[in-house]
Amino acid sequence: MNGTGAPVDGDFGWLDEIPRALLGHWPTPLEPLDRLSEQLGGPRIWVKRDDCSGLATGGNKTRKLEYALAEARAQGLERVLTFGAVQSNHARQAAAACARLGLECHLLLSRRVPWSHPGYEKGGNLLLDQLFGATVTVADLDEVDRVFDSLLSQLGGQEAVYVMPAGGSSATGALGYVRCAAELQAQSAAMGVDFDALYHASASAGTQAGLLTGLAAGGAELPVVGVNVFHRDPQTLKARIARLCGELQTRYGVAVPESAIQIEHGYLGAGYGLPGREQLDAIELTARLEGLLFDPVYSGKALHALVQEITHGHLDEHSNVLLMHTGGVTAWGVYDDAVYQTGR
Repeated sequence: MNGTGAPVDGDFGWLDEIPRALLGHWPTPLEPLDRLSEQLGGPRIWVKRDDCSGLATGGNKTRKLEYALAEARAQGLERVLTFGAVQSNHARQAAAACARLGLECHLLLSRRVPWSHPGYEKGGNLLLDQLFGATVTVADLDEVDRVFDSLLSQLGGQEAVYVMPAGGSSATGALGYVRCAAELQAQSAAMGVDFDALYHASASAGTQAGLLTGLAAGGAELPVVGVNVFHRDPQTLKARIARLCGELQTRYGVAVPESAIQIEHGYLGAGYGLPGREQLDAIELTARLEGLLFDPVYSGKALHALVQEITHGHLDEHSNVLLMHTGGVTAWGVYDDAVYQTGR
């Protein structure tokens, strides 16, 4: 990463002092996408395969859950309540993690995506939530606060329940991506690859805040570009990332300058959970050249952003760019109409 070759064992030993419930398969692979790179004619594209994290078909939330659920157990709490949209990847992985750790999982899922697939509220991730034994409550967006208060009361209140934010994106959850940054620096040093930029889907802010903190802790000067897939106003996302970075700094003393928080807002499209034709083109191109699937909500939008930036020559000065694959392909079962409607 710009030649730093950071001694990650020395820089990140403090992470080993923090409670962690091992849930994933680490390290996740780091591999080149050479056929896609050749097709696009820009820098060499690499992918960090956090879709291979192992828990419930994988995804980025596994890293966050290792720290968040360890915190729940340290507090003596056996009931977990967390949030997401109906097809939340975080909810799926939280349900699986709770099943593995013997915790009671409650999911409050909101109807926030105007997607009319007949299986949207019974297939995809929602089906897996049920298989993992979670108790699922689905509510309209304007009813979420009321339903949350009711559920919390039924479960025994704040003292009896570990309440985890959407995406697992607390300062504790973000530690998972501090560790990922350490893992990435070790891999890049071992492989002799310096990356010029890292792209990933950004929504609940924990992944980006953790990466920025971890890279700062390791002394790596690697620009992290969060592709906004959720927020109508990108400043909302930037403020969330800054808040989490500030909380991590208060706890662990690692400072992230505000100038390091980079948001790419140009690929949100019609909105959260709504894939567009050009995005589907990028997903199909990568599937057919690399045999690698990206999802229509998160990682697929980050892929689309990277493909477009390379196609338009914006990354011509780069040699190696990295894409963080955050998982989510389990949602495809309720997005098949997106593919067929575009004539594929």
